[in-house]
This record gives sequence, structure tokens and C-alpha cells, in this order.
Amino acid sequence: MDIKKSEFVTSAPTVSKCPSDNKPEYAFIGRSNVGKSSLINMLCNHKGLAKTSATPGKTLLINHFIINNEWYVVDLPGYGFAKRSKTVQQKISNMISSYILQRQQLITTFVLIDIRHDQQKIDREFIDWLGASNVPFAIVFTKADKLGPVKARMNAKAWMDKLKDTWDELPPFFITSSESKTGRDELLNYIDEINSSINTSEQ
Repeated sequence: MDIKKSEFVTSAPTVSKCPSDNKPEYAFIGRSNVGKSSLINMLCNHKGLAKTSATPGKTLLINHFIINNEWYVVDLPGYGFAKRSKTVQQKISNMISSYILQRQQLITTFVLIDIRHDQQKIDREFIDWLGASNVPFAIVFTKADKLGPVKARMNAKAWMDKLKDTWDELPPFFITSSESKTGRDELLNYIDEINSSINTSEQ
């Protein structure tokens, strides 16, 4: 897929304030500081499209970016940022769950995982919740350049293998790096295939 155009559309505090058209949406979510904004910028080849911040947990709204005037990248707030107040944390949790469960235009949720770390309880709980809710999703491992290709693959496999304790069928996964653009083509091709299948089924 060739991304010719990507631009910010809106920041919505609730699902009802999201764009009203029916273009397919692909949401990106992960723990604070997982490299979400950098990944979105890398995918779109548009530096500064999603705001990267030195302060984790700054995304507090549902941010929509239109790609090639055909589909949306949706930047969701990061979960599990300890420095937020309980009230703000609950509000964000409600916003995330209502968007994921209610938004009919949402096609797939990409859950971002820092490839350098072992499986964290908060990530596992979120992924198990997606599975229990029958929400289509894929796992995107970030920061692979920090490890090198062999170690990155080993870590990703070990992480995915841990899902087998309760998962019969594992979700798709991608190994990426915003620095080296690793995984960009694979991820965009995956989205492109889904968009093509949607267009075919609508004809």
C-alpha cells in the first residue's frame, strides 16, 4: 500500500463525537510510552502527524487521522499510566471500552507491545478482554531495533507462546521498529487486504 496523503481530522472526547462517515477505522492502543505516536508517524511516513510527547500518557482523546481519503488511523489513549488520578484513569478506561465495543466502523484494533519486556499483566488482561468481547485485533511489537532481528523474533515468539495457556488460536502479530521502519510494509499490506475484502463484500 502506498500512503499518498495522511492528515489529522479530529480529537473526540466520546464515541458520539467521532467522525460520522462510514470509512473503516484501525485503532492503535497500548501502554503509555510503548511508541504509539512514533509508529503511526512511521506507518504514514508523516513525521509529526501524531504528536510524540516526552511525557507519557498525554493522549486523552480519540484522535482520528484520515489516510488517502479512504480509511482512518485512530490513536487511542494509552492504558495503565500510573501518574493519572483514579478518576481520569476510569474516564479513559470507559472511553476506550465504549469506542472499541460500540464503534461499528472499527475494523481491527492493533495492540502495541514493547518487545523488550516480558508479558505484563495489564497487557494480558486487555488482550484477554478483547478476546472475550470478540473484538478483532492484532499484536504489534514495537522497538525491535533495540534488540536486533534474532532476539526480537525470540522475544515475540516467547510472548505469543504465553498466550497458549488460554488461547486456542493466536492472533496475528507484527514485529516493528519506528526507527528502522521494520514491519511497515507487512502492517500496511495487512490493512490493505482487509480494506480490499471489505470493498469486495460491499460490491
